Amino acid sequence: MDVNEEVRAYVDAIPAEHRPLFDRVDRLVRQACPEASVGISYGMPTYRVGRRRLHLGVWSHGVSLYGWQPGRNADFAARHPELLSGKATLRIRPEDAAAIPDDELTELVAQALSP
Repeated sequence: MDVNEEVRAYVDAIPAEHRPLFDRVDRLVRQACPEASVGISYGMPTYRVGRRRLHLGVWSHGVSLYGWQPGRNADFAARHPELLSGKATLRIRPEDAAAIPDDELTELVAQALSP
């Protein structure tokens, strides 16, 4: 997956306390969907596979995933209702992420980007 300069600048500007979580989610997206391209959309890195989009942004307390569809992974939302913040938005604090296994996040991002 190529990373353009806009994405690189976004990642380089992430505060140190949120960078490990961002890197973890980024790695899981890349592993689950190696065919995904990434660019900036709505001011944040956006992974694209066909018509599917998944945005990964940083907020003051962690990272957010935008664009996943609750109907596609209702099990994740049911297991982690505390992470839901509006329609198709998950806000994940580092302390919350510590309790979520990689396979759960991988399944979430894979389903978000699958046709």
